[in-house]
Amino acid sequence: MQFSYYPGCTLKNKASDLDRYARACAGALGFELQEIENWQCCGGVYPLGSDEIATKLSSVRALNDAKEKGQDLVTLCSACHHVIKRVNDDMKHVEDIRTRANNYLQLEEPYAGETKVLHYLEVLRDVAGFDKVAEKVVHPLTGKKIGAYYGCLLLRPGKILEFDDPENPKILEDFIRAIGAEPVIYPYRNECCGGYVSLKDKELAGNMCTDIMESAKGFGAEMLITACPLCMYNLRKQTAGDLPVVYFTELLAQALGVKEEMA
Repeated sequence: MQFSYYPGCTLKNKASDLDRYARACAGALGFELQEIENWQCCGGVYPLGSDEIATKLSSVRALNDAKEKGQDLVTLCSACHHVIKRVNDDMKHVEDIRTRANNYLQLEEPYAGETKVLHYLEVLRDVAGFDKVAEKVVHPLTGKKIGAYYGCLLLRPGKILEFDDPENPKILEDFIRAIGAEPVIYPYRNECCGGYVSLKDKELAGNMCTDIMESAKGFGAEMLITACPLCMYNLRKQTAGDLPVVYFTELLAQALGVKEEMA
């Protein structure tokens, strides 16, 4: 099975591990990520201004590219997924935005939100299936106690993202079970890390990250996994390595036996 793939800027530099392990694991699980040509930055933050069109156009281009290929669009970075999914919702339901974006882009056929946007984790859950993932595991992470850190962007607003229950998510915990480890449920797993205020108010961001780490450690986690490059950076920087924080794709690659092949 083939998917259009939008990597985003950060996965091409600081978060390259998130990307390269995902690509390798896709092959092992029987699907292919076809990177969109000439994609542009999504902006990293969903523009809230009702009259803001220009910063949504790169997302619309990516969505339309996938539409023209007849493929679903897969994302990996939490911020990119959040922006593209919300822009797609705008193109479906907000006539003014849809009209102005199409007038600007002058596409061969107007885009109206036809593309299905999936996060890589949704592909594992809903397309490949966590049962199949578990069958492919050759190096189970038996005995590892792993906390899932969701952050904000994958879960909210829940009615638009439709990723998981924003108050009680379980997709990452199900992933952890599939690779043979034990998920640790802790209260702060879906709380904000303060990534977007880390430059303006370092103390606030530091306190938010400390709360997350202390919560996870208090419930027995030995490490955290995330899908968000900003959360990864912030948690590592603000807490001086209290707990290891890694991308979920790295553990998937380890469990499937492809990490050692990439070394």
